[in-house]
Amino acid sequence: MAAPCGGPGPPAVPPVAAAGPGSSGGTGPRVCFAAGETAEEAPGRRQGKVTVRYDRRELRKRLHLEEWILAQLTALYDCREEEIPELEIDVDELLDMESDGDRSARVQEILVDCYKPTEAFVGDLLEKIRGMQKLNTPQKK
Repeated sequence: MAAPCGGPGPPAVPPVAAAGPGSSGGTGPRVCFAAGETAEEAPGRRQGKVTVRYDRRELRKRLHLEEWILAQLTALYDCREEEIPELEIDVDELLDMESDGDRSARVQEILVDCYKPTEAFVGDLLEKIRGMQKLNTPQKK
């Protein structure tokens, strides 16, 4: 078992700051990678390669959408990104729904605690996801 960051045990790789939209690099969530077993130390294990490909254009669209959603929620809740209530707007779930009415009702349900009007946000969100593809299954080439 690997030791926690900065604790006793094998030397760990320095923590890496998560670089996300609006992050300054020095603050925010951190990820630690502890030095673990190598292929020589674990004789029963082999190193494998993952060769799954995703549509990069669709991933880029999704990233831009998520950044836009964060900016909109920051404005709607009138707070910083870190202070936004924990919400989960699942784009794939919305894409699975039959109609825009169902999608709109679901997003309104998620935003029930927002004191500002959300109709413009919901309308813009539905416009932005129109034509998007689900990302839960990789595309084969």
